[in-house]
This record gives sequence, C-alpha cells and structure tokens, in this order.
Amino acid sequence: MKSTLMLAGAALSALAAAPALAQDGEAAGPPGMEDSIYSGDWIMIGGGAVYSPSYDGSDDYVVFPIPAIMGKVGPVSIVPSAGGVALDFIENPDRGVGLDLGFVVGLNSNRASKIEDPVVKAAGKLDRAVEIGPSAGVSVSGMLNPYDRFSVGVDARWDVAGAHEGMVASPSVSYFTPLGRGVASALSISAEYVDDDYAGYYYSVSPAQSAASGLPLYEADSGFTKAGATVLLGVDLDGNLANGGLALYGLGGYSRMLGDAKRTPYTSVRGDADQWIASLGIGYAF
Repeated sequence: MKSTLMLAGAALSALAAAPALAQDGEAAGPPGMEDSIYSGDWIMIGGGAVYSPSYDGSDDYVVFPIPAIMGKVGPVSIVPSAGGVALDFIENPDRGVGLDLGFVVGLNSNRASKIEDPVVKAAGKLDRAVEIGPSAGVSVSGMLNPYDRFSVGVDARWDVAGAHEGMVASPSVSYFTPLGRGVASALSISAEYVDDDYAGYYYSVSPAQSAASGLPLYEADSGFTKAGATVLLGVDLDGNLANGGLALYGLGGYSRMLGDAKRTPYTSVRGDADQWIASLGIGYAF
C-alpha cells in the first residue's frame, strides 16, 4: 500500500504546480488566466478513493479513502506526500530554475491493516511508522510552454515511532503541463531505497513469522525496493483553473517491486511484483 501512496503523492505534488498557470502577470496565457486566486495565499483541500494492493507486494487489492491538502501560505508551499504532507520553505520564481527545500512527514501503514491474504495475516500485523525527514529538489518552469514545470527531488525519512526504526529515501522526477484553461496533467516517476532496518522489518520472515504462517525464512537487506510511474489528470469543473473552486482528478499508476522486496516470500510466494493503482477524487481551492 505504501508504494502506491508514494506514487500518488509524487503525482499530486506535480499537480500542485497548477498555480503557475497564473502567477506571471506578464505572460500571455489563455483568456481568464491573468487574475488568479493563486497570486497570494491559497489552500486546496480534498479527498478521494484509492484502489491499490493491500500491502507492498500484495496481489490482493483494496479500496480505501485518502485525504489531500496543498497550498501556499507566505513563502511556504504545502504539497501532498506519501501518507502525509511536505513543506517547502523556498519560494520559486515564476520562470526559470527554482530550489525546493523543506521537510516531509508521513504515516507508513504497510501491513498494519487491510491484510487480505490469510497467510500473510497469520505472520502478524506490523506497527505503523511515523516517518519524518528533509526534502530537496530543483524545478524548472517554462521549458516547453509558458506554464509547464519539470521537477527533480528526493526526500529521506526516518521512523520516529519505533516501528521499523530505519530510513527510507524516495527520489522522483515529475513533469506538469496544462492541456487547456481547465485541464492539467502530470507525469511522475519515482523509486524507493531503504536501509537494513527498514528492509528487515517489512520484508524479512523471522522464525516466529515462519512458524505462524508457514512461509520460508528470509532475511532482507538494504537496497532499492520499488520503482514506478503515475499519470494524473485534473479537470476544473467551471473550466478555469485560475479561479479555484471545485476540480476533479483521476490517477493511474504502475510500480515494480525490486531486490529483496521482490524476492521476499510476502511478494514472491503470496503476492506479485507488479503493482497497480487507480484513484478518483475531488478538491476545492480557495
């Protein structure tokens, strides 16, 4: 489940670039883009339903709700992230190269709930992790048209709740562009790298877990655990992205489990390395 949230968060982060449509008063954009709620402070709140694997590496799929918040208050940008939110403290220019620097906090519920497979469930639920750490990146606006944005970034997070007690890093590349005055799209590619503590907690099969579930013993080490891509489409309901209000979004994505996360019995015996996600939602900007 966490891999799909990571991909969804990366794509929603790209969609948060939508205010660039109207932040440059000198740009000759489509009619109605000159005046925008995004020229000052703004907030978008929303939510939706996500269809995704019940845990990272599962071949059982579940539906669950997901909230979303994004916005800008002063120089601070608020961006959706995997199971949480990221704050960026550096305001980017409307055109050219910008720097992103802040921190991210998220809740990791992998194998903590919604375990559909009875064998994996017998191995026992895991504790939820609270992951906090820095994020950094670079973005370039106005590459192919006056309103697009290309971003490269990475965040590193450490568990502070005593669950996996490890570190996870998520590099990502995203591209946002409008498709019209009322439609925007985003493509995001991301991956995940974990340390030994994280890998051991989620992907190893201990003697106790093996005895309870019948799965073979397995010891997982650090490395890349997954990589994937998502495509997101946002549609403003009154046909004008610049004036806020209600908007719908749809998201589809694919990721592939890698390394020990692919070889673990939780994936190789009871699950599937191919992971899919679909999501529909609504948001309101003001």
